[in-house]
Amino acid sequence: MAASITIARPYAQAILRLAQETHEEDAWSDRLLKLALIAQNPEMGQVYNNPNISLSQAADLFVSLCDEQDNRQLEQLIILLAENRRLPLLPFIRELYEKLKIAAKGVKEVEVYSAFPLDNKQLAELIPQLEAYFSCKLKPRVEVDPELIGGIKAVVESRVFDASVRGKLDALSDALKEN
Repeated sequence: MAASITIARPYAQAILRLAQETHEEDAWSDRLLKLALIAQNPEMGQVYNNPNISLSQAADLFVSLCDEQDNRQLEQLIILLAENRRLPLLPFIRELYEKLKIAAKGVKEVEVYSAFPLDNKQLAELIPQLEAYFSCKLKPRVEVDPELIGGIKAVVESRVFDASVRGKLDALSDALKEN
């Protein structure tokens, strides 16, 4: 997987530069989502591995499935990926593109782990507090983790904010072990 991400990175960076120049960042997000879904389809594996299907035929299939036959830039991307046998990397390219797009806006992803589901109102109240703590704009991704017992745990890159009951119990346990 690490090799796939390394190979996918230059493609994602180039697509982001193109999207920024044309002010189509969100449109490219949609296009890459379509392409990633197509690439992940199990039947596409048969296309990639079939010696009777040429690279140009695989590219034509992708273009036809995208419903954007008039988009020359998208066609060129698909042809380039097909010629370099990189079509299966589209999910990685999409993932990296989204991360780069967020980073370019000065926004970082925050993983929010909560003992219970958070509704939109709770999340809207929580995010400004986390942005103040981490000193940056944040895009949240929330996961429920019942092992936290209560509270939340937030992770941005390698920094952690732990306001969970489990975190407090672990800290208390460590403190008691030291004495």
